[in-house]
Amino acid sequence: MTKVLTGLENLLNSPRPWIYNERIGILCNPASTDRHLAHTRRLVDQAFPGQLKALYSPQHGFFADKQDNMIESEDIIDPVLQIPVFSLYGQTRIPEARMFQPIDVLLVDLQDVGTRVYTFIYTLSYCLEAARKFNIKVVILDRPNPINGITVEGNCLAADCVSFVGRYPIPMRHGLTVGEIGMLFNDYFEIGCDLEVIPMRGWKRNMLFGDTGLPWVAPSPNLPTPVSTLVYPGQVLWEGTNVSEGRGTTQPFELVGAPFMDAKKNPDHLREGKYSGGGFQARGF
Repeated sequence: MTKVLTGLENLLNSPRPWIYNERIGILCNPASTDRHLAHTRRLVDQAFPGQLKALYSPQHGFFADKQDNMIESEDIIDPVLQIPVFSLYGQTRIPEARMFQPIDVLLVDLQDVGTRVYTFIYTLSYCLEAARKFNIKVVILDRPNPINGITVEGNCLAADCVSFVGRYPIPMRHGLTVGEIGMLFNDYFEIGCDLEVIPMRGWKRNMLFGDTGLPWVAPSPNLPTPVSTLVYPGQVLWEGTNVSEGRGTTQPFELVGAPFMDAKKNPDHLREGKYSGGGFQARGF
């Protein structure tokens, strides 16, 4: 199986000279690990002793334990390193001066899922804006787009629909890695902060996550497997209706349903589970 090195592993294998003696913060969550499932914060703390000063968490919390959608999390103290963890999905979505005061460099190590409405990329965008304002360098440790880096699908966001689940006019399935979308926000949409991307090694644009040789760690509670991410760009649209998209089941976004749905009246292609993204199942109630 192909061995892909993430931006995290690339940085640890070849540390950039500028990072030494800088105060470091990391935007991360449980999916921020190396191939041996060692967490980014432990690895960075070991590689740069005494330099890691703060952590930052996206939606679903630092431990990704907020199962329900749109549930905010609080600032905490990391029980391992005893440093602050600032929630960027709590009382504020936008980093405040007090949050960036302890650091000089923000490392971003998040597993994105390739879909416009996944909020991690907008947490990143707000961090880029705050970094420009507070003179902080941002370094994105790149990770694979789990649904490949070629296919681009869906509508572009309309200007009158801008929100935290869509800040920029990009397609629903955008085909970019988290590093690439960070550069898009920073350069094309003119945020203009001091940004560097530590690239992956060995990743090819046609790869699905299963081709990378990396372990899958759920970036949020309802994307438990790479298959979940394949159906997510389409299935997440059910959230705008009174139909359940399967949150709380063992197959979120693979299963959809509601008590009023009658599978016998559904079109054959839905009832038989035919769906080009793979994994869709229609069930009667």
